[in-house]
Amino acid sequence: MMHDSLALGIDLGTSGVRIAVLNEQRELVYTDSTSYERGLADPDDWLKSCIQLIKGIPKPFRCKLRGVAVDGTSGTLLACDPEGTPLGKALPYNVACPEQLKQVRELVEPGQPASSASGSLARALRLLHQHPQPLILRHQADWIAGWLMDDWRFGEEGNNLRLGWSLTDQRWPNAFEPAAWREALPEIRASGSRLGIMDGARSKQLGLPEDLLVIAGTTDANAAVLTADAADDEGITVLGSTLVLKRFTNIPLRTGAGTSSHRVGGRWLAGGASNSGGAVLRECFPGIDLEELSRQIDPDQESGLKLLPLSGKGERFPVDDPDLEPILTPRPVSDALYLHGLLEGLSHIERHGWTRLTELGAPAPKRLVTLGGGAGNPQWRRLRQRLLGIPIRSCYSPPAAGVARLALTALQHQHDQISHSGRESTELP
Repeated sequence: MMHDSLALGIDLGTSGVRIAVLNEQRELVYTDSTSYERGLADPDDWLKSCIQLIKGIPKPFRCKLRGVAVDGTSGTLLACDPEGTPLGKALPYNVACPEQLKQVRELVEPGQPASSASGSLARALRLLHQHPQPLILRHQADWIAGWLMDDWRFGEEGNNLRLGWSLTDQRWPNAFEPAAWREALPEIRASGSRLGIMDGARSKQLGLPEDLLVIAGTTDANAAVLTADAADDEGITVLGSTLVLKRFTNIPLRTGAGTSSHRVGGRWLAGGASNSGGAVLRECFPGIDLEELSRQIDPDQESGLKLLPLSGKGERFPVDDPDLEPILTPRPVSDALYLHGLLEGLSHIERHGWTRLTELGAPAPKRLVTLGGGAGNPQWRRLRQRLLGIPIRSCYSPPAAGVARLALTALQHQHDQISHSGRESTELP
């Protein structure tokens, strides 16, 4: 029965794993987290963390779990043998492989998510060079989902964009087909679709129901957006180490610098990511309590400063300019005034970003939902509302709750199908 069902979300982040359990009203009934012991590159650490957290779910909740979905850091790639056993460490999303760039450019067109030295395709080519074949290549979330089923055939579409998968064409590039390593790539499934049933031995090991559905998840960034539960007229701003803007759209956006279009749970999610963000604030105020410093700011007043808070040279969104220089001076004597100016600069970038997404075809948001560390800063929120001219609300739910929503939606869809099929059968003569 649907009213007894709970859904589990597993969020594999940069520094650790978090889980969330939702009921059918999408209420968070349980959450927990743990940090990696050996770091993002160690798949045994991912697995150990997941097992620890799942076993820690109170038994009354575990018994009612009917679906699970996994999100992970987009681009963290692992080479395994055909049975899913890791052949070594993973290559994390932030590892570039410039030695593979020439071959990458022979395989995919410029401007595609997989076309850079920091894409998954470049990491895949390095892994193929390091390990004997046959092997399979799986991203972080796909590998954990495969472990749950004891079946590593599948990969979720959004996690594999940087490996070369095309959402619009629904296929791998033609240049991949004759390659000896073509069979190393996963069978792609849509985010929110059913992958299979949890393996019996795994369910006994974890104390989970044997009929637990494993649902295709998404990336960690998209999971964070899903937890915001944004309305159709709302945009999503992530104020983390970098500034990220996201917007659900009816169709994928036109190609633009620094932008991308994912499909999450059957919906298009477009957005862009700046090189600016909270990391600049930490660099400018090392060891300083920014929450306390922010209280000294009057967000209804202008700072009088004209700053462009980039961590270094170059910007990708809302403008594509690798030579753009940051403007971090003059620095006033008052730290509060300087922070005021930096927050204004970040807010101007955000405003420009929403303008750029609108130019590319996204509907202009009437309201914003804010996620990330900066979401809890009331002075910054007031300042942003003044400069952007639209209402802003904050969301503090963990990304694991976002990917749990995918599992819950899949369960509800299955329940509706069964109910509809039952009604049809009773109407037949």
